[in-house]
Amino acid sequence: MKITNKQKVVSLLKSIETEAKEPIAFINPQKYIQHNLAVGDGLAGFGEVLHQLPPNSAKVNNIRIFKDGDFVFTHTDYNFFGPKIGFDIFRFENGKIVEHWDNLQEKPASLNPSNRSMIDGPNEITDLDKTQENKTLVKNFVTDILVNGNMQKLAGYFDGDKYLQHNPQVADGLSGLGKALEFMASQGVFMKYNTIHKVLGEGNFVLVVSEGTFADKHTSFYDLFRVENGKIAEHWDVMETIIPESERKNNNGKFGF
Repeated sequence: MKITNKQKVVSLLKSIETEAKEPIAFINPQKYIQHNLAVGDGLAGFGEVLHQLPPNSAKVNNIRIFKDGDFVFTHTDYNFFGPKIGFDIFRFENGKIVEHWDNLQEKPASLNPSNRSMIDGPNEITDLDKTQENKTLVKNFVTDILVNGNMQKLAGYFDGDKYLQHNPQVADGLSGLGKALEFMASQGVFMKYNTIHKVLGEGNFVLVVSEGTFADKHTSFYDLFRVENGKIAEHWDVMETIIPESERKNNNGKFGF
């Protein structure tokens, strides 16, 4: 049986935990471009990080996996130099992985105000015929609300207050989002999206990769949305502070899609 690109990615990520050598063959060693700025470029950089892991410390539990053309993207519960939640994006050429992006955030010790974790919730992919429609909806939402701040358009993207939230600090519903933003503002903490770099989707799930600032820090935002009946129904995210150029192990940039 032919192994799918999704299966290749699951095997490669799991090999971080199991130390299996075979999945490395799914990477094209001549063309592998690394966008995790803390990791050296190419296969050598990937191997160096694995060698630095404390023995038997790594854990990899893939929660969701999606495919959009030559891209496979995942939502994963990690122990990787400590408990983390991450999104990974892999680009394939001729059945081999040639490029990798990711965003990692420390896993919180407690649930959010609505008793949700960063990873729980549905993972079934439906509405494959609506993939492009859902990608357009979500891109418009991020553009209108998060980039341009046109808050008068906010309610149109949701079914009333029905909105399930997995951000560690935010409760369900538009009401929960509003309260969280008000509280952050009262503490002098502001979030600004400046640029959308990539929109990927499969069926009812859409991932948006954006760049901006959070609490005055240069930040990479990965937001995963579940769409239901033409409205945004659920949201997961991972935010990562982008390290300065002086600390970077490669020159490929955090984005560069």
